[in-house]
Amino acid sequence: MDTLATKMALTERLASLEAHLKAESPMLIEAMPSFYKLDKLLRKMGLMEAEDSLATRIPWWPLISVLGTFSSGKSTFINDYLGQKLQATGNQAVDDMFTVVCYGPGEQQHVLPGMALDADPRFPFYRMSDEIEEVVAGEGKRIDSYLQLKTSSADAIKGKIVIDSPGFDADDQRRSTLRITDHIIGLSDLVLVFFDARHPEPGAMQDTLQHLVSDTVHRPDAGKFMYVLNQIDVTAREDNPEEVVAAWQRAVSQAGLATGRFFTIYNEEAAMPIEDAALRKRYRSKRDTDVSAIKDRIADVGIERNYRIVGVLQSVVDEVEREMAPALEDAIASWRNRTLIGDGLWLAALVLGLGALISKWEGVTIDSILQTLNDPVEMGVTLVSLGVVFFAGHFWMRSLAARSVAAKLPAETGQVGLNLRSAFLLNTRFYRSIFRSVPAGWGRWARKRFRQIRDASAAQVQRMNDLYADPSGEGHRPAPAVESKPAPTIEAKPAAPVPTAAPEQTAPDATKAAPAAPVAVKAPAAPSKIPETKPAKSADGSAEKTAAKKAASKKAASKDAEKAETVKPASDSGKTDKKAAGQSAAPETADKTAAPDSGDKKAGTEGSSAGA
Repeated sequence: MDTLATKMALTERLASLEAHLKAESPMLIEAMPSFYKLDKLLRKMGLMEAEDSLATRIPWWPLISVLGTFSSGKSTFINDYLGQKLQATGNQAVDDMFTVVCYGPGEQQHVLPGMALDADPRFPFYRMSDEIEEVVAGEGKRIDSYLQLKTSSADAIKGKIVIDSPGFDADDQRRSTLRITDHIIGLSDLVLVFFDARHPEPGAMQDTLQHLVSDTVHRPDAGKFMYVLNQIDVTAREDNPEEVVAAWQRAVSQAGLATGRFFTIYNEEAAMPIEDAALRKRYRSKRDTDVSAIKDRIADVGIERNYRIVGVLQSVVDEVEREMAPALEDAIASWRNRTLIGDGLWLAALVLGLGALISKWEGVTIDSILQTLNDPVEMGVTLVSLGVVFFAGHFWMRSLAARSVAAKLPAETGQVGLNLRSAFLLNTRFYRSIFRSVPAGWGRWARKRFRQIRDASAAQVQRMNDLYADPSGEGHRPAPAVESKPAPTIEAKPAAPVPTAAPEQTAPDATKAAPAAPVAVKAPAAPSKIPETKPAKSADGSAEKTAAKKAASKKAASKDAEKAETVKPASDSGKTDKKAAGQSAAPETADKTAAPDSGDKKAGTEGSSAGA
């Protein structure tokens, strides 16, 4: 019942997530089917529970983290970005917890407890109490002492989440604080690392530089870090202000940041007055340039979020193929070897124990043993009993070996915290043979599905590239529309029947245009075809038809009729020549129209008899 309720709650969360994405980022909706397919594959492998989903383990909002030493101007920068005084500021540590800032309607600002973040999968601190509990026992229930949620009605925060961290040096750098810091660094789309230019000796904060610089420069997503030297206005009173910046640059470089830009900013309201006008202008120009660059990067964080979400699919598939599946195969091989060693020891113990029992059992002789072997019933009972004892020891051995191997595997690993230990234990269940080297859910079919998900995510990245980039410079112009202009000429196809009717329409036109000289030239040619074709065929056909109807005694009369018919075209042609001088097209039309109609052979017979 609890499992069903958990699955229903998961379904509701996913439905809520899809509704949010449709309104905020419709492009990411296309990635949701790939997440669901990947969930099924991970569940079959045992890397994720049935009531869990990969989509609930990643933040879908654009996430900006502001880290740094205490009193380095983090809160002041956030207030300036929002245009509101949301965070308390001061020269000392004023806040010892992580503050998540998001948009909230209304002018009133709300402050919500840490449990609001710990229980909501849409935020980056979902189930953070469990991680804190693993670091420091008993601290998980004090989640409100580590996290808080604040709302702001500023338009700049719409569609984004900003995290303000406590002073990195505050509270003796508690391990739980470092654990949360590492967590949000991994989830953030942009990380702003602040340092205080008022501290002239950056070497005194090697621990901070180690964790915020040395441990991050080798990350595959190191490009999301921006290192900011804040409150640079204090160096205006130095004899050589450039040397202060150079000292910090050397310190950061020694920590491992060999490349990358170092931003220098300050807040005008909290700044010390700079008396020299030229120096003040130079400082302001540099400040405005760097602040503008930082805000431009923040404005584009939504784009980086889209790539991060789609990149999760590729990274998880790569982790499973390159790390987790081989780790499971190694763990299964180790479990199999330990089980076989245990079986060998158990079998040896059985043989020795059985030998000792037989030797001490009174009345047991060689003859009695041979008699037992010759009796099928006794032999079967003996073998079944020995098999039961052996397999009982075998399953105990394999369970012991499985627990010893599982203890060395992490319960959460990878970018999204997949359970490698649970996946291994799935392969050690009683119904699976120890000789199966392929992990559960990792066959040829599964590998094909993983590749399909990777290809789908790559296609999604290409679609985003087409949206945000255009290397050719041609834009998204509808070029095919130009080629489609000749398409209307295809509509002339319905006029195809016109050629069959053309002779009937052109002839009257030619008749009307008869006075024209060119038409009079064509007129004699048309009647000339008439005596060559139609009348001849008509005469021949009528003679044959007349011979078939009349008696044989009238053959001579039919020959006379043929001779008379032969004379008739000549006279007709003469008449035509006479009429051609006046109006030639009319006889032509009449003869042409009459020729098809003369297909009736009976009419031809009547014409031939009239000629006779």
